[in-house]
Amino acid sequence: MRRRIAVVGGGPGGLSFARVLHRHGHPVAVLERDPAPDARPPGGTLDLHEGLGQLAMDKAGLLAEFEALSRPEGQAMRILDTAGTVLRDWRPRPGDRANPEIDRGQLRDLLLGPLDVQWGRGVTRVVPGTRDGVRVHFADGRQEAFDLVVGADGARSRVRPAVSPVTPHYTGVTTVETSLDDVDTRHPDLARLIGDGSVAVYGVNRSLVAQRSSGGHVKVYARFRTPLDWHTNTDPTDVEAARSTLLALFDGWAAPVLDLLRHGTAFVSRPLHVLPVSHTWTHVPGVTLLGDAAHLMPPLGVGANLAMLDGAELAESVAACPEDLDEAVRAFEERMWTRAGRWAEITTAGLERLVSPDPTEALAHFDQVQPS
Repeated sequence: MRRRIAVVGGGPGGLSFARVLHRHGHPVAVLERDPAPDARPPGGTLDLHEGLGQLAMDKAGLLAEFEALSRPEGQAMRILDTAGTVLRDWRPRPGDRANPEIDRGQLRDLLLGPLDVQWGRGVTRVVPGTRDGVRVHFADGRQEAFDLVVGADGARSRVRPAVSPVTPHYTGVTTVETSLDDVDTRHPDLARLIGDGSVAVYGVNRSLVAQRSSGGHVKVYARFRTPLDWHTNTDPTDVEAARSTLLALFDGWAAPVLDLLRHGTAFVSRPLHVLPVSHTWTHVPGVTLLGDAAHLMPPLGVGANLAMLDGAELAESVAACPEDLDEAVRAFEERMWTRAGRWAEITTAGLERLVSPDPTEALAHFDQVQPS
């Protein structure tokens, strides 16, 4: 008997779920609100961890393709103080593939492969327990029923209310993101500052991180503690006003570090929200969550990895027991909650140390995670 299965969200977690199910011969409807794969920029780069994201790629049969595209040199990490002094300059050893980087767009295209994604299908709500299964309501007014609906639709999940009343809360930390293009040609000094991977600078309750993608593209993240409404009087389309505001926040830092902001092409504010560390729910037949929809946590390099492994493991559980979806999902949820709770504790503590009144806490955190 063919089970009607849908995943809401075409990010790394949702596509990992669909791709592993496809590998096992089970069709799945991927419902994505974006009208096309290139409807918006895919974002920066991701480091896929051994035992997490790389394991998910292996379960999808894509590990060799990932290894061919990934950048092990992107694991390099340099840390400066606010005066520009190099405190740490870590570089991976030859053959080190613990956390190689891959551009988000490349990862998306790998996972898409043969999948038939339904683009432009924004979901507004999900209603379990109807006579014909779980009913999905779309933004265009249409409805469709499924036997299993998986919410892989991120922080603002439209599926989450079907299983949990909990909503994300603000951490007190905001990230403002900007970009540099063709950095090796246009900004060679900054290219040397960043190196092959990332450079991070930590100050009192704030930090700047620049991370290299392929093709000379760099993402810059300014992170600081501030009230949620700090930018309400700032026009988000006024690039120069945003730049001036950020330069004032980081006043006194070394000029080469501030050049990461001076040369930014646009600025996007992203207040960091999280779900409770121990977020779980009473099992609801026919509906479950994975990734940020289930366990939104501080963005410290593990979120996409967890989402991908969630998706791959759920797909394997469903493929192993398609005649009893309820039991397959229950087993997955228990495993996911245990793993996610552990990582939520780690990343919550990490954010406290990386955006701290004492910048030496950030350095100590780095030394624990990536010893010299």
